Order: sequence, then structure tokens, then C-alpha cells
Amino acid sequence: MAERRVRVRFAPSPTGALHIGGVRTALYNYLFARQHGGDLVFRIEDTDSTRFVPGAEEYIIESFKWLGIQFDEGVSFGGDKGPYRQSERRDIYKKYVQQLLDADKAYIAFDTPEELEQKRQEIQNFQYDCHTRQQMRNSLTLSEEEVEQMIASGKQYVVRFKVEAGQDIQVNDLIRGEVHVKSDICDDKVLYKSADELPTYHLANIVDDHLMEISHVIRGEEWLPSAPLHVMLYRAFGWEDTMPEFAHLPLLLKPDGKGKLSKRDGDRLGFPVFPLEWKDPKTGETSRGYREDGYFPEAVINFLALLGWNPGTEQEIFSLDELVPLFDISKCSKAGAKFAYDKGIWFNHEYILKKSAEEIAQLFFPIVKEHCPNETLERVTAVTAMMKDRVSFVKELWPLCSFFFEAPTSYDEKTAKKRWKEDSAQQLTELIDVLEGLDDFSLEHQEQVVHQWIEQKEYKLGNIMNAWRLTLVGEGKGPGMFDISAFLGKTETIERMKKAIAVLG
Repeated sequence: MAERRVRVRFAPSPTGALHIGGVRTALYNYLFARQHGGDLVFRIEDTDSTRFVPGAEEYIIESFKWLGIQFDEGVSFGGDKGPYRQSERRDIYKKYVQQLLDADKAYIAFDTPEELEQKRQEIQNFQYDCHTRQQMRNSLTLSEEEVEQMIASGKQYVVRFKVEAGQDIQVNDLIRGEVHVKSDICDDKVLYKSADELPTYHLANIVDDHLMEISHVIRGEEWLPSAPLHVMLYRAFGWEDTMPEFAHLPLLLKPDGKGKLSKRDGDRLGFPVFPLEWKDPKTGETSRGYREDGYFPEAVINFLALLGWNPGTEQEIFSLDELVPLFDISKCSKAGAKFAYDKGIWFNHEYILKKSAEEIAQLFFPIVKEHCPNETLERVTAVTAMMKDRVSFVKELWPLCSFFFEAPTSYDEKTAKKRWKEDSAQQLTELIDVLEGLDDFSLEHQEQVVHQWIEQKEYKLGNIMNAWRLTLVGEGKGPGMFDISAFLGKTETIERMKKAIAVLG
């Protein structure tokens, strides 16, 4: 038998913003597909019409474009196994629902929500299964005529899977090994609802995975309890030979405390849990996104790749292409991965260091232009080269180095008290004379002449430099003093010094 082509899928529901845990699942599917020369399919699971949110599908697609995760086929990507949107596959599912009914592998149930609630009150921990189905209103307890009559009269119903008792269900998981479950503890899950003529997640997924020839299902740990049902459904259809291999990824956990990562954790601790900013069309509430917060997509990918998996080396910085050959699904952790959001900030800083001053300046330039419309890209690049290693985000550059572009309008009181001595005004006035006498205002020449002057006058180097910094910057921050003065130029440097001396006295 020929080896199956590797085909994996990512199948989100368009019910709102894409959670960062979903992004990691998609990333691991992408790495697995690329590593094996296979295909990554993008499917939309919209069988629950009550939870559909306008704009969510477009948001998900845009998120992956920003992140650089490319799909081979699916919604908006084309392919010959569509449609890839489940709501457009109603007729396909109906055929398979009927197949299960005809084979006595499923049955029709008419129980109302009220009747089900009443049963829950009567029976503690009630579930609709092989032990209780005979007490309910369904095609196993009603005559054929009654069932036909109820359907004909428009009575709403669901189709439930008929789980046989006494079976040992084995799930082979690439991360967790063999998982065994007794069928007696499984309930008769709803597979189809007549109300909207749509299947539930369970049936739609099995049918789609089979017809789209999915070889591996890599999904979150939260879907592990449904895996035995999916195995039973494959058996019920006689599709054992095409059953995919499963891999259930560890959960992303709260940075502090217990439980899985939620949007509330991000709101509470000040970090995004969505790839892009999301405005909820129902509430109008806006949630932060990694893109809008200033993260590089490569940094987000690198950060997520190492949450629940690592290559077994000390290396931490990987491009998407570098991750492909190294990724090993069997080496994923079984335990949940704590979402250390501060590590994400560290990764972003590392990617700023990796990028050239020219690249960062292109991103910083629009921010500078907002404040100084006449500023040039060349000057912004020069400042970026000096300052980019001090920030984790491009947006942090302006407050850190605005003084390069705008003269200080005030002087930090604390710094002035510490750095502006009794003789600072007199010494800085002398320094102005030294600087005015320079024809060559380059960094190297300034440094040589000023140091000679300080030695000659027997002034303290620290006192001169600290006071000079205060005049040019307005506080005690910035790179080397000669870097600053050489960038500002002779005229601007001296003007700032004179103004500071007049103010500080």
C-alpha cells in the first residue's frame, strides 16, 4: 500500500477573534505539513449558525497573512476538494447522516430541551447514552409510523450517534501515545439538527476529514475527549483505512495561577491574546492585537513555536523556514505551557537587534513625521542606528530619542539638582567657545579637542559631560555625548547650550 500524502487542516469557527492558542495550532500544522512536503488546508467550521460573527472569517485570513503562515488550499485559497466552508456542504452531510441511520448506527431523537432538563433533574449526572436512551423519545422507542408522522408534521429532531456498549476504543495519539476509553462512558452525541439542517462539529469534521483526505489531525488538547467518538464514527462508516493520526497539543496556560489562557488574563496583565486588534461588532469593545501593539510577525511565530515544544538545543531564535526541519510533533509536551508573555517581549527585542537600522527607520519614520514633518529618513536612520538596541518596540523609540529632533523645552528637576553644579554655567560657556572654534564638527574631532580642553583646564570629565547632556537632552539619558552633538550639528548644539545656561543659571 502506497504511503499516504501528508494533509493537515486548520479549521476555525468564525465566532470572533482568533485566539493566540489557535494561532499556535495552525503554526504546528504548517510546520508539520512543510516538513513532510504535504498540504495545509484551511476550512471554516460554521455549522453553529447561532454563533456566527460577521467579519470573523476575514479577520482570521488576514491574521495568517500577517503572520506569514501560508495555506495550500481552502476558503479563499482554492482547491479541488471544496467547498471548504461547512455551511456550503449541507447536502453532502445529509447523505452521510442517512447512511448512518440506514445502517442502524444512529437514530432520530425528538426530546425537547424541557424534557432533557427534566431527565437531568430526575437522574444525577444524566447523559443520553446506551443506559438511558430507552427511556427517551426517539426512533428506538417509538414506532416507525410515529416517527414518520412526527417528521411529516414538522416536529424538530436531532440525529444521535448510537454508541455500542462494551467496546474498548483506542486512540493513537502522536503526543500522548495510546489512549483507551470504554464506550460505556461515552454519550450518544448529536450529529445533526433538523432546526437548521446542519450537522454538529462531530459529524462534519469526520466527513470533511475523510473527503478531503486529511492524514493527520493536529488540534488542541480540549478536543481530546471527542477523539473516541471520532474513532467510532470512522468505524461506523467503514473508513478505518483512511482514519487520520491524531495529535492533541498541550493547552496554553495563564501566566500566573491555574487554568487556560483567556482574554481576561491579557486585559488584567496588559498583553494581547489575539494576533490582530479586534472590534467586537456586537459590543463595540476593542481588544488589543500583537500587530497593533508593535510586535513583529516573526517574533510572534518564534515565541509561539517554543510554547509546548523545543528543539532540544540552547538556540532560541528561529525563522519560520529554520523551524520546519527541526519541528517534531512527538516531542511536544503533554503538560500545558505557561504563557510567559514577557518572553514574547524579549523575542521582539531580539528581532529589533537582528534587523538593520534602515529597516527599523522605515517603521519609525512615520512616527517622527507626526511630530516633525520636515524630518528626513536619512537623519531618522542615523538616530535609529544609535538607539534601536535600547527598545523592545519601535513605538518606544520616540519617547527615548525625541530630543534628537526637538530641543528640550524644560529640564528634569531631579537631574538638574544632581548634575548642574555651581560652576556648570561658567564651564559650559567656556565649552561653547571651544565648540565655536571648530571647523570640523565630526564626532572624532570634537571628542579629541574637548578632551584636551578638559585635561588642560583640569575639570572633572563627569561634571562636564553630565551638565552638557542636560543642556542638549533635558535629562540624563541618551547615547554618548559626541554622538548627540555630532548629530545635532554645531549651530543646534550651541543654541541648546545657551538656552539651558540662561534657564538653569
